[in-house]
Amino acid sequence: MPDRAFIATRKGLFELAAKGGEWAVVDKHFYGEPVSMVLHDARDGATYAALNLGHFGCKLHRRDAGGEWQEVAVPVYPPKPEDSTDKTEWTLRQIWSLETGGPDQPGVLWAGTLPGGLFRSNDRGDSWQLVDSLWNVENRSQWFGGGYDYPGIHSICVDPRNSNAVLVGVSCAGAWLTEDGGATWSLRAKGMHASYMPPELAEQEDAQDPHRIVRCQDDPDVLWCQHHCGIWHSTDNGRNWAEVKTAPLSSFGFAVAVHPRDGNTAWFVPGVADQQRVPVDAALAVTRTNDGGASFAVLRGGLPQEHCYDLVYRHGLTVADDGKTLLMASTTGGVWLSANGGDYWQTISLNLPPVYAVRFV
Repeated sequence: MPDRAFIATRKGLFELAAKGGEWAVVDKHFYGEPVSMVLHDARDGATYAALNLGHFGCKLHRRDAGGEWQEVAVPVYPPKPEDSTDKTEWTLRQIWSLETGGPDQPGVLWAGTLPGGLFRSNDRGDSWQLVDSLWNVENRSQWFGGGYDYPGIHSICVDPRNSNAVLVGVSCAGAWLTEDGGATWSLRAKGMHASYMPPELAEQEDAQDPHRIVRCQDDPDVLWCQHHCGIWHSTDNGRNWAEVKTAPLSSFGFAVAVHPRDGNTAWFVPGVADQQRVPVDAALAVTRTNDGGASFAVLRGGLPQEHCYDLVYRHGLTVADDGKTLLMASTTGGVWLSANGGDYWQTISLNLPPVYAVRFV
């Protein structure tokens, strides 16, 4: 069982620790500043915090194990060509996702950003390179924002069998896969359906809005997607996606987590679509499937069941390596932890700032 975690919020980065079986906030960093993403690198013990400071721009900080926070480089877009017809501004608006490269790639980091660029660092964030091959794919100028004014890359799934194989989720442009370290890319959203598009375009792969995509670590061909229009599941590394129509309460939401060893087990946080974006009946619940989506359990133990309007963002739900410890946090500052796969949740806080991301250490 893990004993430490980070919570990235609109007013700082909060550190949690387990004491005698109970979890509590034990430290805070970047107090009062918006932290859009946090990443702990188990390969060398470093922690990364991405800040979105508005007028002062985006910042990235790294803390080595036992050390102090140090500012490092942020992804930088090249100047837009003068003859470009691309309506997207080539300017970093937010670091929306951070992931490590494979264990055989020390120092490699991936960053997904708004407005839809993927960046790679080979030196622990000291420098970044735009992945031009994805930025220059055909029709990239037609990507559009899902909740933001710009498209963005929110999910980065490195294949544990091959560090050069990376799948990314884009809102709104579907899923894309490289198998050669980013040299070439192919769409991986076949089977998804976008009901917000005209009927003749609803199956178009690069018009899909996956809210979040996660990969099973020990069964890496298995992927789960919480889409704007439902839940999808792939068992062939994203070549084909099947809609899961058995989810109770609602198939709308943002967050999904998959068991690290059992690809049939995944967790979701359903909400009311689309304009309301609150828990169904104002009662917070997590749904869990243990059989690949054939059936679900509704988990409410320890969660507020009256006058609850908490929304869990894309990165607001995570599962630890033990496959049974889950951490969940919301836009209204609620934080809950489960030590038994979601059957019961301990309330850690109900009044933190709005939460953007959670990570176990």
